[in-house]
Amino acid sequence: MDTLWPILSHPFTWGLALGLLIAGFILKNAFTSKAHLNREIKRSKEDLDQLQKHLNTHLKITATGNDRLEKDLSSLKEQNENLRVNIAALQQRPGRAEARQLQILETAVARMREQAPGFAQAWEQAVRQATADQDAAESGLSKLIRKVLPSSSSSSAALGDSLALPPPEEKAGSAGS
Repeated sequence: MDTLWPILSHPFTWGLALGLLIAGFILKNAFTSKAHLNREIKRSKEDLDQLQKHLNTHLKITATGNDRLEKDLSSLKEQNENLRVNIAALQQRPGRAEARQLQILETAVARMREQAPGFAQAWEQAVRQATADQDAAESGLSKLIRKVLPSSSSSSAALGDSLALPPPEEKAGSAGS
């Protein structure tokens, strides 16, 4: 112990011991920080993997939804085209022209009842006017209104009036005498 005491009392030994103690604390802190950073890196990698899985799932769901919407859109376009062709075919079917001509003639007859003096000229004029009215009704806002409101009271009343028989005319002088 006699030889150890002069070595321990030397200032170099105290400085070396103090330096080694500080180095030990720094080394312990370094290992602790490294372990903490490794845990943080591992957690970040797990989060990244989880986010990538979530993104992949989301993209698959979106792609599936887009594919379904595209299929629905193409089927709706096909249905629209089929309905357009069917409507065109139904408008061209036999009987449509006859119904139109019947409506024109009924309108002309109704007008003739009002303008009876010169029947032949008035008849031709009434037919031309009824044809022009029907053409205007089929190509404009009236057609749209007629399709939207097919049973409006004014058109059914006008049609009913034109199809009804005229009331019998009573002679004022012959009934009482």
